[in-house]
Amino acid sequence: MSTQPHIGVLREKSLHAAVKRWYSEPEDELEATVDGYVVDIVREDAELVEIQTRSFAPLKTKLRKLTREHRVRLVHPIPALKWIVRIDENGEILGRRKSPKRGRAEHVFEELVSIPDLIPLPTFTLEVCMIEEEEVRLYDGKGSWRHPEWRSHDRILVAVVEQRRFHGAEDFLDFLPGAETLPRPFTNRELATASGQRLNLTGKITYCLRKMGVLGVVGKKGNAQLLQECECLAAEPAAVLLK
Repeated sequence: MSTQPHIGVLREKSLHAAVKRWYSEPEDELEATVDGYVVDIVREDAELVEIQTRSFAPLKTKLRKLTREHRVRLVHPIPALKWIVRIDENGEILGRRKSPKRGRAEHVFEELVSIPDLIPLPTFTLEVCMIEEEEVRLYDGKGSWRHPEWRSHDRILVAVVEQRRFHGAEDFLDFLPGAETLPRPFTNRELATASGQRLNLTGKITYCLRKMGVLGVVGKKGNAQLLQECECLAAEPAAVLLK
């Protein structure tokens, strides 16, 4: 294991750096090399903590190899509350407003579709970190086709609101509403109605749960698949809510 400086630190965005500092403890090693990979935090008890603020897809190979020999915790921050801060090219603040969008823990499935097969591994833990953040947008004419004047420049941690840690596949069944709200078996559309989530997101939720082995297809309703929890699992799994 090596602690030589890594070029990735120089490219590190504010949110990633702030979350890493928030999680780090006095005896931790930061940006240490383990089995050829640079890891954000290496704990004294040998747990590896990786912070990922965006897509999980680039981490697939890294996580699969590290979990063979090490305990790995993947931390993913989701903005429960977001402030939009607009600045000009000189860094002067032009305005600050609260975004109407609210992140929820379920939004982790947007990224989890890349690695659902890792969840059942005893060496892997996923932690969702609900945060308040500022998204800094720069007015420089280099934005997207939809908003060409503005582009996302940085994300800044304001506060950590809540942490939820998932130790295994069964914990994720906590995202399914109870039988009084959602019939068993159910379709993706029925799950979307019962949970108030977009149909696209509920499709990702059920895909992940099927890949984890905790949800199965038991029939069809018209052209839609009927889904139900696997009978071998405990009736009331729950994720760990951290203080």
